[in-house]
Amino acid sequence: MTDLPSPYLLFLGDTRNETYAKTAFGLRDWAPETVIGEYAMPEATVTLGLERLTPAEAASRGARALLLGIAPVGGAIPAHWLSELVAALEAGLDIVAGLHQRLADIPELAATARRLGRTLHDVRHPTVSFSTGTGLPRMGKRLLTVGTDCALGKKYTALAIAKRWRALGGNADFRATGQTGIMIAGHGVAIDAVVADFIAGAAEWLSPANSADHWDIIEGQGSLYHPAFAGVTLGLLHGAQPDLFVLCHDPTRGTIYGYPHIPMPDLADAIALYEQLGRLTNPAIACAGISINSSKMSDPERQDWMARTSDRLGLPVADPLRDGVDAFIQRMQTVTA
Repeated sequence: MTDLPSPYLLFLGDTRNETYAKTAFGLRDWAPETVIGEYAMPEATVTLGLERLTPAEAASRGARALLLGIAPVGGAIPAHWLSELVAALEAGLDIVAGLHQRLADIPELAATARRLGRTLHDVRHPTVSFSTGTGLPRMGKRLLTVGTDCALGKKYTALAIAKRWRALGGNADFRATGQTGIMIAGHGVAIDAVVADFIAGAAEWLSPANSADHWDIIEGQGSLYHPAFAGVTLGLLHGAQPDLFVLCHDPTRGTIYGYPHIPMPDLADAIALYEQLGRLTNPAIACAGISINSSKMSDPERQDWMARTSDRLGLPVADPLRDGVDAFIQRMQTVTA
């Protein structure tokens, strides 16, 4: 588990593509209270619409860390960023990153941090040793977001459900399992960086026993239908022991993203597979509904697809960003009662 030093100054590097800045946009949208402003190199064209501050200005306003809000291709820090990161350390800020490359493995950054007494936070790399999963039942309620594919709204759905449940007076925690989620929550486990034998154990550790009315809303990773990442998904499913899961889906995708030879699964088949495999550690697992990413659909197309799908599956269907998540909340209330 990582506990991060906020508030942050969000670093956008020299990026010209908003897709690479999803971490920064996630912080802006879901944890604005942890963000002081943004900082970018002159070549950058992406902006979050926040106040532009230098590291020194941000530090003077109470910022504690420069957070790398972009994911460069290949997961490595470009050499021409180093002077900017060193300047942030010299201004009195820690550095937070969720990349495959460790900040601590870059000699110039490591030496500067040691000299100044600053900390380099490599969010993607666990610092805790986990046990293997036990499969033992534990108190409390858990909801896991799962998917037909990757990158279609599992994190946003989990965040929206946790926020709405708390707004209604319920007791819930968002449990982050990816680097962006960890940066939003301030703590969590990057589950895809855990050694395979310990993924289920890490999920158990992340969502421990709790009071009977408490919900852990666990961010899902990967998909059982993804040829590269299904193993992470299965370990997380077994360790989370969810009472409910929400299946996330993009209706406009015909194939697994990046794998045009693999068709998207039928939703009924996907629900049945998640239930079948989830019963190993929670025999009462059930689907709470379908969360869709309808950003590429017109409103009439979306409404028609949702109505037909809900009728076919007998489950609520909603886009959290356009419809809210009350349909899923109602199922949680039924389970809690």
